[in-house]
Amino acid sequence: MRIESFDLLDSKDKFHQKALHWSGQFDEISFFNSNGSLDQWGRFESVLAVNSLHSFCADRNVLDQLQQFLSLHQCEFIPGFLSYDIKNEIEELNTIANDNIGFPAAYFFVPAITIRWTNNQVNIAADDPMAVYQAICDTTVPQTRAIVDVRVRSRWTKEEYLVAFDKVQQHIQRGDIYEVNLCQEFFAEHAHISPIEVYLHLNAISPTPFSSFFKVGQYFIMSASPERFLAKRQGKLISQPIKGTAKRGLTKEGDQDIINQMLQSQKEIAENVMIVDLVRNDLTRSALPGTVKATRLFEVQSFRQVHQMISTITCIQDPTISNMDVFRHTFPAGSMTGAPKIAAMRICDQIEASKRGVYAGSMGYFDTIHDEFDFNVVIRSLLYNKQTRYLSFHTGGAVTNQASAEQEYQECLLKASALLSALNTTVQQ
Repeated sequence: MRIESFDLLDSKDKFHQKALHWSGQFDEISFFNSNGSLDQWGRFESVLAVNSLHSFCADRNVLDQLQQFLSLHQCEFIPGFLSYDIKNEIEELNTIANDNIGFPAAYFFVPAITIRWTNNQVNIAADDPMAVYQAICDTTVPQTRAIVDVRVRSRWTKEEYLVAFDKVQQHIQRGDIYEVNLCQEFFAEHAHISPIEVYLHLNAISPTPFSSFFKVGQYFIMSASPERFLAKRQGKLISQPIKGTAKRGLTKEGDQDIINQMLQSQKEIAENVMIVDLVRNDLTRSALPGTVKATRLFEVQSFRQVHQMISTITCIQDPTISNMDVFRHTFPAGSMTGAPKIAAMRICDQIEASKRGVYAGSMGYFDTIHDEFDFNVVIRSLLYNKQTRYLSFHTGGAVTNQASAEQEYQECLLKASALLSALNTTVQQ
């Protein structure tokens, strides 16, 4: 395999579009796009990997088998995903809700071709980089969007959501938990979409730092995730949970007023503090003593549809703790569970109407050469089974004793707005 660099003749967005349409011929596709929000821990502006040389797929005993797979392959970029329900092998939990989309619990692959964007160049690792570059340049991007035929429905009616919300608050009032992330599914049967075009439209509507597109066979993930679950850089672990969401204002002044309200909101601050404490506790199990730090608290970052409150927690990984044990100690993301974590997950399993699957899990990559990794949280994401034509996405929000059922329900709809816009549809009643 050779690596060659080429100047971009098109804009980055245009080359992204050509590259993704070119990649559609392969059974395995992974595309991560920072949308220009590359931070101090990111390694790529954007990266596309296709065509599996070696792959890993499992539904049971995932982390042990994944460790064996990674140990066999020295590669800077091994992309894949972990389902939320891997929690059931980490803790004594059981998800009884229906799984209508049928994704595997985990999938990773060693790519035959990897394409990285840096500044105004593209670096291609392949047997024949020039042939790949020329094929992408020659790819024609459709001038009109493919017709999207979907009828999205909610798994719960509003009344059913309010009943579930009340059940969660009863657990809080009894002292079983003090916060939980209650999620609901939106779905479409007999859905006909072009996943690549839907993803490109979603990314145009909602460009986020952890935007991603993933394909394995008939399974597709189209994600506008704003959240980093966990990264490892030179022995340091970094987690950036999001807890706190508000709608964008109509003006700059309106935006600033909303941000100020978030920073002064006891509810938003309390929710964020709970999750920061949870993540600190999770990381402590993998850290050298005294190295766990909340380095940045309550930062409000603004995205196209929403403002989000984000905190950053870091630590130095204990070298006697393996990467898979780090995942055992931290997965799934605390922002998607609640606290105490195990009790919150158990209650969600009892109350939620659908299996979360890949939603609330994580997508990212391992770099086995440098012993690093970077994973997002799978939120604001469409999941699609092309064989069964089933399309699904979830949204959720933190429920505390002070939370308002109506406000949390509206927050779920706000988080769904970009996904519905990408599908050019609304929720059918």
